[in-house]
Amino acid sequence: MPAAADPEAAAAAAAEPAARAAAAAGLDFRPCPAVEDLPEPIRCATLRVPLDYARPDGPHLALTISRVPARGGASARQGSLVYNPGGPGASGTFFPRVADLPEWKRVAAVYDLVGYAPRGVAGSAPLSCQDPAEHAAAPTQVPVRPSARYKRERVAAARAYARGCARRTGPALAHYTTLDNARDLYVLRAALGEPRLNFLGASYGTYLGAVYATLYPDRVRRMVFDSPVDPDPERVWYRDNLAQAAGFERRWADFRAWAARHHRVYGLGATPEAVQARYERVRAAVTRAPAGGFVGSGQLHAAYLRAAYYDEVWPDRAAALAAFLRGDPGPLVRQAAPDPAAAADGENTTAVYTAVLCNDASWPADWETWDRDNTELARTAPFETWPNAFLNLPCAYWPVRERQRPVAVGGQAAALPPTLVVAAERDGATPYPGALELHRRLGARASLVTEEGAGTHGVVGGRNDCVDRHVERYLLTGDTPGRRVTCAPHPEPAPVSLDDRAASARRALLPPVV
Repeated sequence: MPAAADPEAAAAAAAEPAARAAAAAGLDFRPCPAVEDLPEPIRCATLRVPLDYARPDGPHLALTISRVPARGGASARQGSLVYNPGGPGASGTFFPRVADLPEWKRVAAVYDLVGYAPRGVAGSAPLSCQDPAEHAAAPTQVPVRPSARYKRERVAAARAYARGCARRTGPALAHYTTLDNARDLYVLRAALGEPRLNFLGASYGTYLGAVYATLYPDRVRRMVFDSPVDPDPERVWYRDNLAQAAGFERRWADFRAWAARHHRVYGLGATPEAVQARYERVRAAVTRAPAGGFVGSGQLHAAYLRAAYYDEVWPDRAAALAAFLRGDPGPLVRQAAPDPAAAADGENTTAVYTAVLCNDASWPADWETWDRDNTELARTAPFETWPNAFLNLPCAYWPVRERQRPVAVGGQAAALPPTLVVAAERDGATPYPGALELHRRLGARASLVTEEGAGTHGVVGGRNDCVDRHVERYLLTGDTPGRRVTCAPHPEPAPVSLDDRAASARRALLPPVV
């Protein structure tokens, strides 16, 4: 461990008392709570971590942990493999379920598969910033080119949201950070009885894993970084979010080009421009009269943003547009209308996402900077620029006085074992330059596997056989495929109408959130 005079070393050392206590106590795995919907042999436990690592004897948070034991027996077991799906704000407690999938059979034979809900998420002392019903209110309207009046309304809403976070959470709000998440991961490793961590992180989970690896390089065994966030401290998080605009615009164009190639199936037009025109007709229609009473342009955009994340939704999204234009809004309503039963989870996810990103780094505190930067971006990338800006705008008015200084990821790369970075070349949520930056920062022993020409967010676990072979070999043996290797893209989805759903459903086994 580096000298305590180093502020990052001091931050890492703050978790040592909690880790020692967790190692002594272990974890008491029992049948999972009904709310987790996790059947035997998956079992759950509770891990207590300090709310504030500077006060290890102060208030604690209870994190939900899930686990299925390695199926190959004690002689084959290599330890625990911990998974974080990203967000921040997503729970990974579902992860042990993948042990039953063919793609994970060999990994599940030698690793206990461990998922968890990070601090503030779901069953782990859930964070909240507003009433879930208010968060899920529908319909909403989101203009592509917001007026000055609309911008003022969103600034007021962002201020109110930030105040709500402070009111509902109090001083504890400052302790939802990537640094705290990394220390929680360190305590979880100790509680599992593992001397070194085996970790698979997706999306934001790659940044969490990279921060952990920087703070605790001697406590890393194997790490897979799937769809990496750019960890450059100068980009965390304001510039990282600006970079998403061009990425999502590119993936939105990919969807439109795919729909145009399948004009005979969907009738949306034979060119990407024609598909865009059909989409604009639907947007205008739901702006005038929300579909089913609940789907306005805000819900429409959220549904079609998924098409910029995951290409497996392309057939359903194209079919829904086609049906709407034929006079049948039902498929669009089913795909885009909010689910009242999911309102609390959705609000919690947004609250944790906002708290972590706002606490992690400084953000511009003046609206003029946001307005200037996003107005310029929207000229060439209108699809997601403004919705993303308004989602993150509470960070301009965040009530936590002292923000974190982003960790300089890779500062101890020479001490790390081989690691594996996996990325899709056309990923919109975490653009490919971020994978190159993480790969560089992890040092000479890191390997980068690139899925060329593809853009689905989250590559590991069933989308691409070539990628999965590299990941499986690394997890089983520790061997990496070389400094940089490539895989051909996974097949595009076949066009499937809503009346013919014969296409496979095995994709998207581990959908990350960002």
